Amino acid sequence: MGKLFGTDGVREVANTGLTPELAFRLGRAGASSVLSRSGARPTIIVGGDTRRSTGMLESALSAGINSAGVDVLDVGVIPTPAVAYLVVKFGADAGIVVSASHNPAEYNGIKFFGPDGFKFPDEVEDIIEKRALAGGSGEMGSVLWSEDDGLPRPSGSGLGMRKEAPDAWERYVEHAVESASCRLDGLRVVLDCANGASCLTTPAAFRELGAEIIVINASPDGDNINCACGSTHPDELAAVVVERGADMGFAHDGDADRVIAVDADGRIVDGDQIMALSAIHRHSRGGLPGRAIVATQYSNLGLTHAMESIGCSVLTADAGDRYVLQMMLEKNLVIGGEQSGHVIFLEKATTGDGLITAIEVAGIAVETGKPLSELAAVMTKYPQIMVNVRVSRKDDYYHSDTIAEAVKAAAAELGSSGRLLVRPSGTEPVVRVMGEGKDEAKVDRIVQSLAEIIQSELC
Repeated sequence: MGKLFGTDGVREVANTGLTPELAFRLGRAGASSVLSRSGARPTIIVGGDTRRSTGMLESALSAGINSAGVDVLDVGVIPTPAVAYLVVKFGADAGIVVSASHNPAEYNGIKFFGPDGFKFPDEVEDIIEKRALAGGSGEMGSVLWSEDDGLPRPSGSGLGMRKEAPDAWERYVEHAVESASCRLDGLRVVLDCANGASCLTTPAAFRELGAEIIVINASPDGDNINCACGSTHPDELAAVVVERGADMGFAHDGDADRVIAVDADGRIVDGDQIMALSAIHRHSRGGLPGRAIVATQYSNLGLTHAMESIGCSVLTADAGDRYVLQMMLEKNLVIGGEQSGHVIFLEKATTGDGLITAIEVAGIAVETGKPLSELAAVMTKYPQIMVNVRVSRKDDYYHSDTIAEAVKAAAAELGSSGRLLVRPSGTEPVVRVMGEGKDEAKVDRIVQSLAEIIQSELC
C-alpha cells in the first residue's frame, strides 16, 4: 500500500480509495495518539464539508474514535479553519476534518489538528498511518485487516460517546468578527461559498460586520461543491460583482481554508496579491515583524519584487500551507500563504482561513478608503502558466529519465529570465507544471510541450 498522507491529510476518491473501513481505522489510530497524553477521557472534534460522502466517512471515523475509548464532539458542516479554532476554544485533545477542500465532489479527505489548533506534523501523521495500517494487506480501498490491531478496544463505560455542538459555527463566526480591524458598513460584497462548508459562516460574519452582501453558490446538494464555482472557478463571481456594482467579491473553496478576491472591475486578486497588499499595509503601520512574509515556489515573482520595493523580503517554503506555517513559526513571522488563496495571519488563525483573510482585505479597503484594484496594484504579476497534467502513475514521475531530460531542457530554454517548477501534487493524481517569464507566448509553448511529454510518459 502506498503512503496515505499527502501534503494536506489523506485524500482520495470516496468509497474507492478512501473507504469507510479506512476512515474507521484512521479514527482508531488518531484516537490512540491522544489517549497517551490525556489524563481524563479525551475528546476529538469532528466536522466536515457538504459532500455526499462526508456523512458516511464522518460516521465511520467517529465509530473508530469511540471504539478506542475517546469521545467525539460533532460540530457538523463547518469550515476547516473553524475546527482548528474550536479545538482550542473547547479545550479538545484534537480535531479532525472530513473534506477534500478544492477537489471535485467525488473526492474526500481526512486531516488532523492537534490541541494547539495546528495541523499534526509529518511525524505524528506517520505514526497514525502506521497504526491505521497495522495488520492490513492489499491496496488502498480494498484493505483487509485482522481484528487485533494492537490498539485499545474497551467495552462498557470505557467506550467513547458522540455528542453534538450545534452552536459551533456561531462560535467561529464570533471569532472571525472579533478579528476584524473595523466595521464594513457601506461596503457591497459578493460572496461565493462554492456550495461548501462556508454557506452559513461567511455570510453571517460579513452581515454582522455591516456589509451589504450578495451570496451565490450557497445551496449545497452533496454533488455541487466546487462545481464551476468557488475559488477554483471565479468567473461567475467576477461577472456578478460587475453586474451588481459591488465593491469586491470573495470566493472560497469547499472547506473555506482559502479565498480568492475580485475587484470592482471583475479582475482576480489571488493569494500572492492578497499577501502583498496586506503586508505592505501592515508594514506602513509598523506591524510586519521580521520585515518578511513566507510564500512557496509557486508564488509569482511579482510578490518578491513588491516586497523588495519596501525593503522587505519573501522567504520560500515547500508547497503546502503546513510548510508555510512551519517556516512562519521558525522565523517568527505573521503573514504567509500560497497563490491559491491559502493565507495565514498567524496572530488570528493557526491555519489558512478564507473568512478571516476576506475580512482582512475588506478591512484594509475600508481603512484606507482605496478600492481593491488600487490596493492590489502594489504588485505587478509576471506572466505565469500553470498546467495540471492528470496522470495514472504519479509515483513514477521521479523514475523517468525522459521526463528528467525534458524538464532540464525546458528550464534551459527559459533561461535566467524565467522560472520553471515541476512536481507531482500531494493531494491529486496530477503533475503540476508551472512556467514563468516576461515572454508569455514562449512560456506557454514550453509548458504545454513539457506537459505533453509528462502525460505520454505517465498515462
